[in-house]
Amino acid sequence: MPPEQTIYVTRPHLPPLAEVAKLLEGVWERRILTNGGPLHQQLEEELAAYLGVKHLALVANGTLALLIALKALRLQGEVITTPFSFVATSEALSWNGLEPVFADIDPHTYCLDPASIEACITPRTTAILPVHCYGFPCDVEAIQRIADDYNLKVIYDAAHAFGVDCHCGSLLQHGDFSVLSFHATKVFNTFEGGAIICPDARTKKRIDRLKNFGFVDELTVAANGINAKMSELHAAVGLAQLPGMEQSVTERRRVAELYLRELAGVPGLILPSYDQALRPNYAYMPVRVTPEAAVNREGLVEQLRSHGVVSRRYFHPLIPEFQYYRSNSSAGPARYPVATKASAEVLCLPIYPDLADATVQRICGIVRTVLDP
Repeated sequence: MPPEQTIYVTRPHLPPLAEVAKLLEGVWERRILTNGGPLHQQLEEELAAYLGVKHLALVANGTLALLIALKALRLQGEVITTPFSFVATSEALSWNGLEPVFADIDPHTYCLDPASIEACITPRTTAILPVHCYGFPCDVEAIQRIADDYNLKVIYDAAHAFGVDCHCGSLLQHGDFSVLSFHATKVFNTFEGGAIICPDARTKKRIDRLKNFGFVDELTVAANGINAKMSELHAAVGLAQLPGMEQSVTERRRVAELYLRELAGVPGLILPSYDQALRPNYAYMPVRVTPEAAVNREGLVEQLRSHGVVSRRYFHPLIPEFQYYRSNSSAGPARYPVATKASAEVLCLPIYPDLADATVQRICGIVRTVLDP
């Protein structure tokens, strides 16, 4: 099949080019290209309003958001996190001189299991870094109770959770920080970008200094900062894209619901469950190919690829299985059996706003043929 017909697991959502061009005309006129320009400030305000949070700091990407949030808390020692995530989650810990401790996950949400978190706490534990995996909310209340009981900080990797709610409003309000990614593969993107949700104005001020080399003013550096500023070009992309977010999520929901209908009852296939009360964003379409299926997950991947459909084994390998982390004291499948099983079974199918019904039906036809011959 020619490359142009290949169906990828995600396709970047692009804002109207005319809207981006209009915003960039102002950038050219002002000649303010970065360093917290007018579009940067406007996007911070509009995103905070859209997401239902009070204080939001834009940064150049989601990994820098994690690095800075951890730095701002002045943490040391061990941080409990998930093995079932993109490696940036644990890399942000390692770059801050912190030791990742891998706990197990919930088999339904793929998020950290609170019971497993508590079992991993030692005198060296200083924080918890959970991930709202695929946009499914962590058990934020249970995690906060554990954090309060043991005097731990909580930083949520919310890279998948743009716009998702919990029982009390925006999911991003929980923890000491929540961190977003605006990478091109995300529900909302600025090509590259990210944000840190801050609990108060004072903390946001500290974050704003850390992302700009630690400068307080032209003559004063008050912290060991880094360059993590978002440019006006990226802010323009975000501002042009934000008005279309509700329609984008509606289209994602269309695709997800079609998958759920078309794949219902396929032997050996477990489908995701989206709780409408939590305003899901349908960031991913994770299915599980269990041992009861006619072929295993790897066989389905190859069959899909032979028909020009690219699926992804998110997340395989697990983070502790990468060479750099194999010597970690918490690495070993016996410590996280649920995550190990999920890593061998989960497959993310293509989902994005402009994925046509006919294409979804073709993908589902392949899956049914392979798993229910």
